[in-house]
Amino acid sequence: MTTPGPGTPVSGDWLAALRFDDQGLIPAIAQDAQSGTVLMVAWMNAEAVQETVRTGRAVYFSRSRGRLWRKGEESGHVQQVHDIRLDCDGDVLLLKITQIGGIACHTGRERCFFRGLDLNGDQPAWVEQDPVLKDPAAIYGHSHGH
Repeated sequence: MTTPGPGTPVSGDWLAALRFDDQGLIPAIAQDAQSGTVLMVAWMNAEAVQETVRTGRAVYFSRSRGRLWRKGEESGHVQQVHDIRLDCDGDVLLLKITQIGGIACHTGRERCFFRGLDLNGDQPAWVEQDPVLKDPAAIYGHSHGH
């Protein structure tokens, strides 16, 4: 695939290869194109996929808001898409991206996968392992939750 961007033709043939679920959604993994770090997982509908390809910027479908979510629309933390891959079953997308501002998570962290399972205690426990880079209130101007 060539790098998506403005003016990239969008035809329906390639879209037919995607296997959307019963709600018309497909999971999309956002991976840092340089480091390989998995930053987040979100959902896309056909319209989000098409807009992502057309603009070269990640667009997802927010299940909680029930609408398209242009990554960075509130935070300014846009994802520039360099490559899109489809898994062998056609039901998961991998977006290789540059995360503008270095923060992908609404918690103000680099990535959404900031908790690790600690197996050293009496019981397994989730432990926050990555620092908050910017207070979410400073990013969004209010408390932000999902």
